[in-house]
Amino acid sequence: MTSTLSFRRYLNPRVATPAQVAEVLANPGFGKHTTDHMVTISFDPENGWHDAQVRPFAPLALSPCASVLHYGQAIFEGLKAFRQPDGSVACFRPDANARRFAASAARLAMPELPAELFLSSLTELVALDERWVPEGTGKSLYLRPLMIATSADLVVTAGTRYEYVLVALPTGSYFTGGVKPITAWLSREYVRASPDGTGSAKCAANYAGTLLAQAQAAENGCSQVVWLDAVDRHWVEEMTSMNLFFVFGSGPGARVVTPELSGSLLPGVTRDAIIRIAAELGLDVEERRVSADEWRDTAASGALTEVFACGTAAVVTPVGTVKSADGEIVVNGGRPGSLTMELRRRLVAIQEGVEPDVHGWMHTIA
Repeated sequence: MTSTLSFRRYLNPRVATPAQVAEVLANPGFGKHTTDHMVTISFDPENGWHDAQVRPFAPLALSPCASVLHYGQAIFEGLKAFRQPDGSVACFRPDANARRFAASAARLAMPELPAELFLSSLTELVALDERWVPEGTGKSLYLRPLMIATSADLVVTAGTRYEYVLVALPTGSYFTGGVKPITAWLSREYVRASPDGTGSAKCAANYAGTLLAQAQAAENGCSQVVWLDAVDRHWVEEMTSMNLFFVFGSGPGARVVTPELSGSLLPGVTRDAIIRIAAELGLDVEERRVSADEWRDTAASGALTEVFACGTAAVVTPVGTVKSADGEIVVNGGRPGSLTMELRRRLVAIQEGVEPDVHGWMHTIA
């Protein structure tokens, strides 16, 4: 039975030295260094989920005919584990990531990994590689679960064999230079997702489709892409890897607005947390459609006072300027807003264990 599936441990005989680990943790960057081990769990129709292992980090062996290489059945998640003041390690809302991982699998006709197995994989890997969890504000262990179709069959149909993999990477700030307003490119030429497509699933193909626009953004001095809806090219959806929020007004009367989930937006775990924290501050929070024209006009009038993006990797990041072929939109003089930074501070304080976790978001895993 899956619920009683136990993990076999195979220790890496060539782990990094303490000096090598210390060097990485001093300046981990983002997505550059992996820990010593990884988790793999296999699936096939005969055995269901089976052969759960914690094993040395190493390349995967795939047939050139593996379904994932031809038909793109690949999903992933991203979540973080934080060193707590008492020395333990806690993960932020892993249950929410487990549910979204299962929803992504269902959308791509892949087997759903049971939540208890997803959560157990996190505990197993972090328990073995705990020394890689960094200490200090802004640092964490980034956990990347993924699933791919491995069956070697070129018939255009859902695969029959799958591999779940979990890797871990110590990380610092997602953006070089820390927290400062980013400049984004408003894409009118390309779209990220369409109604009834896979926009709400965290599948690899969604990100492959953004890379050309991302290169276009970089050519225009921008670090991210703002996506519009696929039908009207009018309604703001999200950024390349983050959800967006708009702040109208200031002080106790400020309104916080985020694009409503339409089926083509990713239901962000951090997005949901920000909505709850903003409401606890007594702010009006709206989930509704926001047009590119409203963004431009209210920024010009001063009614729009702040814009920020949020996601697991970048946490909460102010958006200062949006460029497009039609010109620029500058919010708050390109400076970070006070509410943006307060929401970030509160979220990080909960994650790092320096303020009470009244929601039960943090799960101790080591």
